[in-house]
Amino acid sequence: MSHHDSRFDPAMLDAACKGDKDAIIQLLTIAQPDIRRYAKVSCKIQDVEDAVQESLWLLYSRIGTLKALSSFSGWLFAIVKRECMRFMRKAMMKTEDITELGDDPQLAYSHQLELRRDISRAIQSLPEHYREVVLLRDIEELSVNDIAQVLDLSREAVKARLHRARAMMREYLLD
Repeated sequence: MSHHDSRFDPAMLDAACKGDKDAIIQLLTIAQPDIRRYAKVSCKIQDVEDAVQESLWLLYSRIGTLKALSSFSGWLFAIVKRECMRFMRKAMMKTEDITELGDDPQLAYSHQLELRRDISRAIQSLPEHYREVVLLRDIEELSVNDIAQVLDLSREAVKARLHRARAMMREYLLD
């Protein structure tokens, strides 16, 4: 276990997972700073507060679905990340008319989309534990230190996984 989860008392987490209201409220209170920190990393500034509120609500409503107590931090981070992505997608839908991409905006844009699609397929093809580090590093732009903390790994393990994942993605894209 990392030093980082010690605030989450296993007994309290366990009670929260089983639906104990007091434990859930206590958990929300303790988790809020983490949620806010994750949101600041993952979201555009204007979405942070909304993402924090949504994530607290999701934590409240889904705590019963958490399987492994040891993965609480990672689980919480995933919730916040998903919310941030949702807000970003909403914002992107509002600004779909991207025109400043070279001479023929449609062409440049579709080329970009094609590349994005290939890369996203390459990411999807990775085994879960590799996919996780790539998403945190490249999509969330977390530092190696932050990833190590979130996933409860050593820096070396994170670097090794990133290296291997990148190699696997290259193979996939070159195929």
